[in-house]
Amino acid sequence: MFIHKIDEEVSLRLFNEDDAEEFYQLTISSKSYLKEWLGWLDYIESVEDSAENIKSRLKGLVENGGYPKSFAIIYRGEIAGTIGFNELNKTNKIGAIGYWLGEKFQGKGIMSKAFKTVIEYGFKELELNRIEVSVAVENKKSRALPERFGFTEEGKVRQAEWLYDHYVDHIIYGLLAEEWEMKTSK
Repeated sequence: MFIHKIDEEVSLRLFNEDDAEEFYQLTISSKSYLKEWLGWLDYIESVEDSAENIKSRLKGLVENGGYPKSFAIIYRGEIAGTIGFNELNKTNKIGAIGYWLGEKFQGKGIMSKAFKTVIEYGFKELELNRIEVSVAVENKKSRALPERFGFTEEGKVRQAEWLYDHYVDHIIYGLLAEEWEMKTSK
């Protein structure tokens, strides 16, 4: 099983089918918190729904030539959230990162560590040229990540996402491999 230890408390690993119950419980326990910015939560109604999500993630591993697209974020042995590439365009070498963290795991620096690790993975292992992040304009916590890691705000997509009863605009951030290389070689 793929496990990447970031530090003593945080690691990334592949999901496995045995994670369905824990992942479901994390999703449900954080549902009201996450619902402000994630539009798919009403579709998670059972452990089986989480199991199907995990199966599709594992299928993505096969489709991507054995390279994982998404990871469970592990904090002190518990699944704290998820991060990975929602989309990979192999022709143009572009990856779009998506992420979320359970409510009780907020404010511990977990997502910053995971985010940096996935950027490095995208540029080094997947050989991407560009990584994108699309975030709701008002989602300040999620916007802080690409801003902290040197992404360029490239524009706004109006009414990019339907969230239950309203549309939200998104900011698109981009980071090129050469920019990351310059930033990390200092």
